Amino acid sequence: MSDLAKVLIIFGIVIVSAGLTLLMIPRFPFLGRLPGDMLIKKEQFTFYFPLTTSVIISIIISVIYCLIKKFR
Repeated sequence: MSDLAKVLIIFGIVIVSAGLTLLMIPRFPFLGRLPGDMLIKKEQFTFYFPLTTSVIISIIISVIYCLIKKFR
């Protein structure tokens, strides 16, 4: 049962951090508008892919993961 408790605690932490991230996104207006983010507009079609933003977020998550793994 202790394994289930750990999984539930980690799941709760992930949900809380996702909620806090969604609350903080409007405070960082540059996210999603970086050079390298693709925006294609046609008459009735818009395609947006935040490539640079995705890479930066991936790097940040990787650094956090490495720090957590190192101090575990």
